[in-house]
Amino acid sequence: MALKITDECINCGACEPECPNNAIYEGGVEWAMADGTTVKGSFSLLDGSAVDADARIAPIAADTYYITANKCTECQGFHEEPQCAAVCPVDCCVHDELYQETVEVLLAKKERLHA
Repeated sequence: MALKITDECINCGACEPECPNNAIYEGGVEWAMADGTTVKGSFSLLDGSAVDADARIAPIAADTYYITANKCTECQGFHEEPQCAAVCPVDCCVHDELYQETVEVLLAKKERLHA
């Protein structure tokens, strides 16, 4: 399952540079599938909609850092544990119950993001 950042976030930014998928953004900042990945052209999001990889998408949170589940792989294929959670000083990077994904699904997502 993907991770999310809870309201306890203190906006320190420690998590953002640790993400190998560039799935973490500062609050209020738009995101794109192409950011930090090799994705090009049309890409299917988790909700089934298709977007252009370079299209800017509305931020998920306005006031705190956030993780887009469309790019989060829990660091599978990169590290033994999610790096955002490992470096977070207030333990606000937690599993997102809305996105139940197996290790196999997360690894397949990693391959799509970094072909």
